[in-house]
Amino acid sequence: MADTTSTDHGRFALPTKNLPAPQVRDLPEPPAKTWKIIGPGMVGAGVGLASGEFILWPYISSQVGLVFLWGAVVGVVVQWFLNMEIERYTLATGETALTGFNRYGKHWGLFFAIMTYFANLWPGWATSSASMLTYLFGGGDPRWIAIGMLLLIGAILTFAPVVYVMLERLIAVKIAAVALLVVLALIFAIRGKTYGALGDAVTHPQFPADQLGFALVMGAIAYAGAGGGQNLVQSNWIRDKGFGQGLHVPRLTSPVTGETEADPTANGYTFTPDDANLARWRRWWKFANIEQAATFVAITVITIVFTSMLAHATLFGNPDVKNSIGFLKIEGTTLQTVVGGWFGYLFWAIGAFSLFAAAAGIVDYTSRLSSDMIKARYLRESKITESKLYFWLVWGLVAFGIIVLLAGLTQPLVLLVISACTAGTMMFVYSGLLWWMNSRALPRAIRITPWRTAVLGFSFLAFGFLAVFTLIDQLKKL
Repeated sequence: MADTTSTDHGRFALPTKNLPAPQVRDLPEPPAKTWKIIGPGMVGAGVGLASGEFILWPYISSQVGLVFLWGAVVGVVVQWFLNMEIERYTLATGETALTGFNRYGKHWGLFFAIMTYFANLWPGWATSSASMLTYLFGGGDPRWIAIGMLLLIGAILTFAPVVYVMLERLIAVKIAAVALLVVLALIFAIRGKTYGALGDAVTHPQFPADQLGFALVMGAIAYAGAGGGQNLVQSNWIRDKGFGQGLHVPRLTSPVTGETEADPTANGYTFTPDDANLARWRRWWKFANIEQAATFVAITVITIVFTSMLAHATLFGNPDVKNSIGFLKIEGTTLQTVVGGWFGYLFWAIGAFSLFAAAAGIVDYTSRLSSDMIKARYLRESKITESKLYFWLVWGLVAFGIIVLLAGLTQPLVLLVISACTAGTMMFVYSGLLWWMNSRALPRAIRITPWRTAVLGFSFLAFGFLAVFTLIDQLKKL
């Protein structure tokens, strides 16, 4: 079949050199009760609420106050725009962004899958959660606790009949727990000096590169909320939730307990851009933007602000605070002194559960991205289902994490550098690819707009610079 790469006014122009042409179907009607399909942005926020929200941003606030919180807002808003361009393509075609990239280059999906694995091979969120459990119970070996957590995550993701539904419920509990922590912190722990510092942060924002280091400051902005492969998986999550043309695509189910899987080898879907379909598109696009803003953006910003305020209220200026998991032990102990023993234990319990849920989400999206890409690009005619691929990839990631922990390895600097640089490199590359794809493959009426293009341009330059600078900065320290 000929390669259809030229832009056709008012028509889809998905390249067909590497993948078959899509089918044509009308865009589904958005549900009358849209609240029923709210969730992907919440899952994105919940998975992203990990070490950054519990360690990095509170650590920054303990060192320089709240004057840099504006950086979190900038970082999250930029990622909102990235997420929406990822969702734009999936809403219109039912294909993930990785599949769309594969239409333009044979192995773009493989590139991003490998990069996502490099960023997430170290089981840092599981070990962080395990460490918080040792603070909670007064002892224990974090390594063995983390191994148990990895096995539990593998079992949860394997036996959930519909994986996304399970993940959404887990994240909903996590967000509710964090919300409880925020409310109690406002009542018992946060005092007037912190509210005053928040006011100063609004009127006198700062860029504390001299105090904290440029790489740390830029990294905090870039990875506030999500980052790397997690942004790309928004395609998969909205598709499993039934957004737009994703409603036509079968959901990822358990190969053990799941529903019978429909044929996953169908091509993507396009629609005739007539008045009726474009009217439906406008409703879907408006809803998707609101859903992301009200969940991913709002939850992430609120959580960063209040965990930072809690750290400021208890630890501002404390010279013993370091940017490591041990920071949370100091904070919990201080909360026990300032508020009461119960609050410190609650802080550790909610933190441990939050980081565990983040670890489950990270294993899910790393395996989900790869299984979708492998099935769509390399095993289209194979009888191996995407669910079975997902199953093996989940347990492969769990097994690697266990091997690392059994080997007694601590998190080496090289892995930190690889994680930061690969995530930054991914975002640098797919910022450009998203602009290219959404300005050419889609009908003119639903293409990326100039002002959204400007944001992607900023993202392209910022993440590219960050990846290079972080690598150079860390190599100097070796």
